[in-house]
Amino acid sequence: MTAAAVTSPDAVAPAVTTVALPDAPDLLSLLPREGALSWVRRGEGMVGWGEADRLEVSGPGALAEAAAWWADRSAALAVDDAVAVPGSGPVVFASIAFDPAAGTSVFVVPEVVVGRRGGVAWMTTTGDADPRDLPAPAPLPPSPGRLRYADGALDPASWCGAVSAAVARIGDGDLAKVVLARDLLVTADVPLDARRLLDRLAARFPDCWTFAVDGLLGATPELLLRRTGRQLSARVLAGTAPRGAGADDERLAAGLLASPKDRAEHALAVDSLVRALDPFCTALSVPDEPSLLTLPNVRHLATDVVGTQRRSGERGRAGLLDLVDAVHPTAAVCGTPPDVARVIIAELEGMDRGRYAGPVGWLDARGDGEFGLALRCAQLSDDDPASARLFAGCGIVAGSDPAAELAETQSKFAAFQAALES
Repeated sequence: MTAAAVTSPDAVAPAVTTVALPDAPDLLSLLPREGALSWVRRGEGMVGWGEADRLEVSGPGALAEAAAWWADRSAALAVDDAVAVPGSGPVVFASIAFDPAAGTSVFVVPEVVVGRRGGVAWMTTTGDADPRDLPAPAPLPPSPGRLRYADGALDPASWCGAVSAAVARIGDGDLAKVVLARDLLVTADVPLDARRLLDRLAARFPDCWTFAVDGLLGATPELLLRRTGRQLSARVLAGTAPRGAGADDERLAAGLLASPKDRAEHALAVDSLVRALDPFCTALSVPDEPSLLTLPNVRHLATDVVGTQRRSGERGRAGLLDLVDAVHPTAAVCGTPPDVARVIIAELEGMDRGRYAGPVGWLDARGDGEFGLALRCAQLSDDDPASARLFAGCGIVAGSDPAAELAETQSKFAAFQAALES
């Protein structure tokens, strides 16, 4: 039974106006201190603020309920869109629980959206906001100063024990892969400012999607699914190696490409996405070999998958949220087979993931949108504005070494720690 959805009280569907902007603004610099919404990569994408409407939903039919809510809301709008590109007009930002049936997924319709794509910039307002009233960039606050870190659900030794238990389960034949994550708690002397964190993440990781929805923010390198008309695309990441200095960096890169363990882990992630997406497509292109995605702190094996959605039948009518529901969770964030992996994650991980490793992104009224996976991220605390919970995980397969997997999570934590500490 689907839990009752929570929406904004007395929400109505006001007019939506999109106008072109003469200049392309620095998107992240426009964000206010509270309620930041973001989906930005290499200066393009969208930011938003204000709250014209909101949906919180959980239960077995959560994403179907969200899709129906967005379709009904979009159909009732009076829209004036002079730009007509993906992301203009009505838009909802979404952060979906890792387990949508058990966790709470959040959908936020901003009062104001500013976007930039392929040399075109625009501003969308909902309700009474003036679409020409672009705010002036606000100065960022100083560094939060001293930071104190504490173990989350499991200390490092206990987490390594969980990895060993997972490897044993894999050896027993229960499953082929499981993704185990850790959390790390951080507290500052002053409230943490989402604008500063997003600015630092975008500067350090320009090839990642810098996201923020309802206090969950980060920089993800993994695109779960993009839909533009009938064209679908995804970027699958699995298999990771740290960076090194000089010749050691090239040695580590070559080792990652040649690693049987990492190649096997990557193949499981690609196969799980392709199996889920293929029934919806008339064509699906998958490279024979993975490539390397190089980030400042780590490298990943990467595969870009491209497809064309069917034009008829039930699968041809599927919207982006239906497609996200079909493909999530992939082996990249859960395991293989996913039903068994989810049970083992609940047994061994010792924490509630919430929206960590769940789909995060945006959807417009035409059905176009982009969803990544909420990785390299932190959840700002609702109770203490100076505190946050950081997340990092890695794929466990046969032959995984607990100490090496612990080091991988520490490398991934470092992505967000650098934004906190700079």
